[in-house]
Amino acid sequence: MNEQSSNASRIGIYPGTFDPVTQGHMDIIRRATRIVDKLIVGVAVNAGKGPMFGVEERCALVEEALKAAGGEVAARTIVKPFGSLLMQFAQENESSIIIRGLRAVSDFEYEFQMAGMNARLAPKVETVFLMASDKQQFVSSRFVKEIARLGGNVTEFVPANVLKRLHEKLAEEKE
Repeated sequence: MNEQSSNASRIGIYPGTFDPVTQGHMDIIRRATRIVDKLIVGVAVNAGKGPMFGVEERCALVEEALKAAGGEVAARTIVKPFGSLLMQFAQENESSIIIRGLRAVSDFEYEFQMAGMNARLAPKVETVFLMASDKQQFVSSRFVKEIARLGGNVTEFVPANVLKRLHEKLAEEKE
């Protein structure tokens, strides 16, 4: 191994909409920081999905959840919005690793196709899949929003800051 490659840090990107960030996302972030030196949580603009929270607020919610998590996870993770192709964002940030979380077999087919396309666009960027922990396999932002809108308790599915803001947002929607 030459000196340059031994001193190079591994920068990973964990992309997503994070609308809102869940405990499942936080689990993947914690585990991803074990395999990269620096993790960028890339918050996709994704206006086409009609997010509940704007991109700036989604970034702030992730940042607050990271701050609450503290330690090495917070120290080695930064949050950035992006509206470009993921591979362009990866190259702009000198990332060689894309982190993707998988909850179920149904996630794999889509992620497998996406990883293949991304490899064609940027062959030097590797995609690493992390399986959701057994406690988080069923958690998704979509389900969290739906349960919360219908008055269900989502306390165990989201960080405390997200729970508070989710309740505030739903109250605003009712006004």
